Order: sequence, then C-alpha cells, then structure tokens
Amino acid sequence: MTKKIIILGSTGSIGTQTLEVVDKLKDFEIVALSGGKNIELLKQQIKKYNPKIVCVQQENDIKKIKDEFKVETLCGEEGLVELAKYSNYDILVVATSGVVALRAVICAINNKKTVALANKETLVMAGDIVMNLAHKQGVDIIPIDSEHSAILQCMDKNKEFAKRIWITASGGPFLNNSRDEMKNFSVQDALNHPKWAMGKKITVDCATLVNKGLEVIEAHHLFNFSYDNIKVVIHPQSIVHSFVEFVDGSFLAQMGLPSMHIPIQYALTYPKRLEGIKTDSFNIYNNKLEFLEPDYKKFPLLKLALDCARIGGSAPVVFNAINEVVVNKFLDNRIKFLDIEKIISETIEKTDFIKNPSLDEIFEIDKMIRKDFV
Repeated sequence: MTKKIIILGSTGSIGTQTLEVVDKLKDFEIVALSGGKNIELLKQQIKKYNPKIVCVQQENDIKKIKDEFKVETLCGEEGLVELAKYSNYDILVVATSGVVALRAVICAINNKKTVALANKETLVMAGDIVMNLAHKQGVDIIPIDSEHSAILQCMDKNKEFAKRIWITASGGPFLNNSRDEMKNFSVQDALNHPKWAMGKKITVDCATLVNKGLEVIEAHHLFNFSYDNIKVVIHPQSIVHSFVEFVDGSFLAQMGLPSMHIPIQYALTYPKRLEGIKTDSFNIYNNKLEFLEPDYKKFPLLKLALDCARIGGSAPVVFNAINEVVVNKFLDNRIKFLDIEKIISETIEKTDFIKNPSLDEIFEIDKMIRKDFV
C-alpha cells in the first residue's frame, strides 16, 4: 500500500534529504510540498514529484508557481495549516525550523495523521499540549532528529525497563577552544561544524550547545522521562547517536556515521526497516570513541536551557524565541558570538513567567519576544 507524504520545508536540509530517501523507497508518494525562499529548487521539486498542492512562504511567489504549474498553491503559515488539514495523506514530515509549523502539527494530529518531526520548536514550546493531544487522538509522533531516533530504536519495546536516556553531542566547532578564543569567532567559524551538515540556525545552536538543551526538552516530552533521568554526554566522533540505560545496568546504543538519511528513513518506514537509501558504514576497527562530561561554565546556555526546562511553563517558550532572534542577529553580523548568551540570559530574567500557558499565550509570548528584538 502506497504511503502518501506531505513535506513542510521541502527545500531545506531535512526536506531535501527526505526527498532523497523517498527516491530510494517503493510505495511512497509525495502529495504536497511547502518551500521557503528557494523558489527555483521548489520548482524543480514540483516538476519531479508532481504534488497536488504546494505552499510558498511569500505571497508574491504564488504567481511564480502558477505561471509554470497547474497546481493548487497556498501561502504562509495559513497555507501550512491547510496542508495539514488535507485528508488524502498518511505522514506529515515537519522539516521547517521555527514556530511556524506548530499550528500545522496540531491540525495534523486532530486530522489523525502520523507526524514525522524534525522541528524542535514544536515540542520545546508546546510539548505538553502536543503530546497530550497526540495521545488523545492515538497519533504517532515519530522523531527525525538523529538523537531521538536513536533513543526510539534503542528502547524498542523495552521502555518500561529503561532507567536513563543519554543524549550525545559532538561538542560543536568550539569544543577545544577557550572562552577567550570564542569572543572573537566569526559567523563562518560557528558554521564550521566538524561532523554534521545542517542549516545555519541549527549549526549555530550546536556551537553554543543550545541544540542539546532543546533536545533534552524534546526527549522529555517524546519519551515521558523526567529531566533527572536525561543526561547530555559529549561524544566528538558522532558515531553513537544516543544511549538508553536500563535498570539492569545494560546500555544500548544506536551507532553509525553522521547521516540524517537513516533517521529520516526510519521515521517514514517505522516500525519496519527497509534497505532504501544506501549509507556508508563506519570502520569499526581502529576507531576511538570518546565520551566526556559537558563543560557548563564554558557553554552556559546548555545549563540555562536545562534550567528553563525544569522550570517549565513559559520559560522554554521565552528561551526558544529569544535564542532564534539573537542567532539570526549573529548570522547577520549584528552581534558577537558571546553576545548570544548575554542577551538570552537577560531576556529570561526580565520576562514574566506563566505556569501553564495556553496555545494562544504561547504564540503571544513568542510574538512579544520577537517584536522587542526587531
């Protein structure tokens, strides 16, 4: 039976790799695509996959699509929601970054569609709301992040015996640099990730280790583990993608060369494993694997993210929103690298706390933070 797929963010890193995976699988069909600013790439995808519906980010791009293709064309966040409401699909792949996908995910869950999730903000900002709704509707939220995919694979049917989750981090490009050296690092320095090829925002998050803090929050919601039982471990080789520790003292790890194709394919074929796309195998001989404790003084944003996670409520919403804003400022060369942590910390301190924010309040907090830092 053919599985029908909608991809939100088809022109980004995860979206393009998802299409590469689909190319190698049988019985998968692309029924809708949404793209960002890369309209030329989106046009190539439309030509190749012939989707029934397309969503663009900017309104003035609608005409560019309609001039070439006879395809229903939507626009913006409202367009993403309409895609999620579409009846004739099986899996919504959420490959966008930012808060823009949250309403679409809610709609897909209410539409009783499986969600393959690569968007961190969805669970960081509204994890309780999203996961409670998914349980109520009987909908699977399948993680695409390599770390969370690894956890899912290691737990398999043994979750009741799992004691602790260990989320691995490469340490980013500045693992072996001092704080003094980090003061003057450029955007290009931060984007020079030693192991993974990703979008710019998430690559900067890896340089600050914010990404690991966000992944801890995701793991808490996805696997219903307390924060006390989720640990971060620095693993520079990026061969082990995460561990699960069990009550009998056993550790299970999912291993492989750094490649997003594997977790993407597992999300699409879950719970089965198919040959599909071919990825290189790492040489198990003569490989040294290191596991180090994070340096929270050198990377204070990791600790701050974990503190916000434990506080809960609106704290992760504020952290996520201000981080996205200041990372974009850094990418535009408007602030220095270490200014990122300074601005985030100051913003969290001065922002009012809400214990149990509603979905509307979450969007309002996000909007307020962004408005204050235009």
